[in-house]
Amino acid sequence: MTRSQERHVLVIGGCGYIGSVLVGRLLEQGCRVRVLDALLYSNGDVAADWIERPDFGLMAGDMCDADVLHAALEGVTDVVLLAALVGDPICKAYPDEARRVNELGAQLVFDALHGRGIDRFVFFSTCSNYGLRADGEAALETSALNPQSLYAETKVATEGHVLARADQADFHATVLRVATAYGLSRRMRFDLTVSEFTRELALKRTLLVYDENTWRPYCHVQDVVKAVITVLQAKPDLVRGEVFNVGGNAENYTKQRIVDIVLGQLPGGDIEYKAGGGDPRDYKVSFDKIETQLGFRPDHNVAKGVRNLIAALKAGLFADADARKRFYGNCAIGGAHS
Repeated sequence: MTRSQERHVLVIGGCGYIGSVLVGRLLEQGCRVRVLDALLYSNGDVAADWIERPDFGLMAGDMCDADVLHAALEGVTDVVLLAALVGDPICKAYPDEARRVNELGAQLVFDALHGRGIDRFVFFSTCSNYGLRADGEAALETSALNPQSLYAETKVATEGHVLARADQADFHATVLRVATAYGLSRRMRFDLTVSEFTRELALKRTLLVYDENTWRPYCHVQDVVKAVITVLQAKPDLVRGEVFNVGGNAENYTKQRIVDIVLGQLPGGDIEYKAGGGDPRDYKVSFDKIETQLGFRPDHNVAKGVRNLIAALKAGLFADADARKRFYGNCAIGGAHS
């Protein structure tokens, strides 16, 4: 593995919710960074603070375009692939685009890496792949996948493509199944559970919660980024061809528990509960492997994340969230392929 000063990381999707936090961390560590992003959510301004840096470059383009991808890969040492139509609603709204980007595009990226002297490839997948677990046991990386949405189906398909070829690749490929993210970001999202619940109650709105007893794992965006850095810095034999759940065992919560945590800091909120919200997912996840094999442990928890978001909202941050729904949530896409 090269030293940070010699590392040139291509972050595909680097202007997104997680990507923008990752880019900042990589630059802090002395890496050169190039971002390729289609800017589907009019989110290019998150790169404004970096654009004049000599160790940063931004390419606005589509990774599914072979010429664009070839240019983006020129001279890089590592690739982190976050770019996707992320989430069930956006994939349901644009099913053809979801398959084009999340499957065909992601697989095109993987296949294009051979022979370029790449060291690491990190593919972002999702714990949503576990979908629905009737036994109530926490899912291991070896547990059966049970996708309940097109989004998860596309991630499962690309995982299969990557893992089937990882042993033959001339680079080290790793799949990260990431828990539902929360926490502050340059490209903040308020369509994610913790952020949505917190903002609605902070604004004294009625919060509608479907299927409050269903389980999900959660992970702070800073800890997600920490996991990526951990993989980039790990010995190759520990990460090559491996799948890691990203999160912490203590961060498995029901929706009701998330509500309770928020109410503990914003008492008196108005909550309406309903059953049958159309999202059947109900699963807990084990994060033992990433701790045992890579020594990764989260530094944050939901209560801390909620407290920080409340402070940001009270300070007047994100006051334009209702006016810029496409920026603050994956509800609709723009650009050439919308």
